[in-house]
Amino acid sequence: MIKNNTSEELKKNEILLNIELQSDNSIAVNENKSVVRRGFNEEDNKWFSHKEIVRLQQAQEELYWLLNRGYKMESTCQFIGNVYQFSQRQRNALQRGTSILSQCENRRASLLENSEIKNKELYIDGFNLIITLEVAMSQGILLLCNDGTIRDIAGLRGSYRIIDKTTKALELIGRSLEELKVSSVKIFLDAPVSNSGRLKSKILNLCESWTCNTEVELTPNPDLLLAKMERIITSDSVILDNCKSWFNLGRYIINNHIKGAKIIDLSGETTRK
Repeated sequence: MIKNNTSEELKKNEILLNIELQSDNSIAVNENKSVVRRGFNEEDNKWFSHKEIVRLQQAQEELYWLLNRGYKMESTCQFIGNVYQFSQRQRNALQRGTSILSQCENRRASLLENSEIKNKELYIDGFNLIITLEVAMSQGILLLCNDGTIRDIAGLRGSYRIIDKTTKALELIGRSLEELKVSSVKIFLDAPVSNSGRLKSKILNLCESWTCNTEVELTPNPDLLLAKMERIITSDSVILDNCKSWFNLGRYIINNHIKGAKIIDLSGETTRK
């Protein structure tokens, strides 16, 4: 569930969101960068109020039942969205938060534990992870999906720019990889996406302080490569359904290092109780 913030809390959060970690892990306010709230929408307090979240969870239960009986996602989600008169962002949340039973079971079966990535190399879907962390720090809407992943509804397609939270996101990735004792990582970025080259340069600059060896590769379609590999970091459904194994790094980082993230519970646990 999420709670509506008071104006005082929102002001406090604006300050906290524009921070960067120093090398000694203390927190310093960065006053020189403009604040960008990735994935944030002014209407979200209305669309994702407590009442609307309950309605979303009810709608998800119905969607899940129909999908498991062979109904198609797009048309079924549209039908249910019309019945509940959901906004487009609510419909996006419903669709992104729901997978069929066989997908959930297969993804859980291939999910690695913390101990299984120790001293191993990980392969990261770069934009997928970084954007989700930027949304989390922007207090944009995140979804705890029924397959266990955390996804955003920012809806970025082919365009990206570095914002004030990008550095913090990368530092949290580096810190978490150290905590998990990962030996090395290879980060894949979509070459056609705008500013991918700049992001690669920024990662290579920051990763000099990381404890694991780091490579960054620009490639036309990272999904095709990642889908054939093991120890993948992503929340992309197609990759998860095809890769040999994966680790839920996004959820690890958000749960352990980003306090106050707005996470909508579409895990299915609420409606099963």
